[in-house]
Amino acid sequence: MATLLFSFRLLTRALGWLWLIATPALASDTAGLATLDWTLAETLVALGDPPDAVAQVSDYHSWVGEPRLPSRVTDIGLRTQPNVELLARMAPEHILLTPMFAHLTPRLSRIGTVNSMALYTPGEATWEQILGLTRELGELNGDWESAEALISSTEARMAELAAQLPETVPPLLIVQFMDERHVRVFGENGLFQAVLDRLGLENAWPGSTNAWGFALVGIETLLELDARLVVVEPYPTGVEAKLAESALWQHHPSVRDGSLITLPPTWSFGAFPSAQRFAELLVPALLQSRSR
Repeated sequence: MATLLFSFRLLTRALGWLWLIATPALASDTAGLATLDWTLAETLVALGDPPDAVAQVSDYHSWVGEPRLPSRVTDIGLRTQPNVELLARMAPEHILLTPMFAHLTPRLSRIGTVNSMALYTPGEATWEQILGLTRELGELNGDWESAEALISSTEARMAELAAQLPETVPPLLIVQFMDERHVRVFGENGLFQAVLDRLGLENAWPGSTNAWGFALVGIETLLELDARLVVVEPYPTGVEAKLAESALWQHHPSVRDGSLITLPPTWSFGAFPSAQRFAELLVPALLQSRSR
């Protein structure tokens, strides 16, 4: 019996060493900052201090697009269910959350200091909230100069892009597909509305929105509005093919006359990096379509 127990312990120890050899990055990684939230992640990248660990890295790149996360960033699993064991091995000094993930605070606070940073609070101006978030992250990193530089460069670029637009641009309807029959349509309280305001553009959506700045509606609702349609990617899998065969969708004026604008993925719940990306994509698209 003793011999069997000794052999089992040797085998367990050998397997442990093999695991460490096979996964050297996990065994040795340490982190200063980890975050589950893509808005915080993109802002940290823009501040020149990218996080060491981010949830759902591949999905970040699919939905946020730019700025890209450095290849060294470790993927810590799902935003709603992060890999706690991996985080514990990395032992980050700070784990950054937004209120959406507040329920994870008790578990994560055993690993590192949890900082919760709010954005898209109902009743508060979106642009001003992003200003506050940027400065808060700069203060956390001890680099307020980078935060102020990001604020100034974003404001300046918005003014430059606004100056490129003609005096008259038709009202815009900004949407993102959820499936072949439903879209998020963006309005008050959201990032896209804040950018439209900065660019001096009119949003055609007259209805209410939730705290995140969108309403979920059927595509038939879009037919009732006289507006230029702007679709923000990504499309859910298979939706583009279904829309090509949808008589309802093909009947929309922007689709019929070829004025539909489709933009690459932009994080609709982002901060200054996503705001500038949206503006950088939208303005040239409007100018190009006008020249046709």
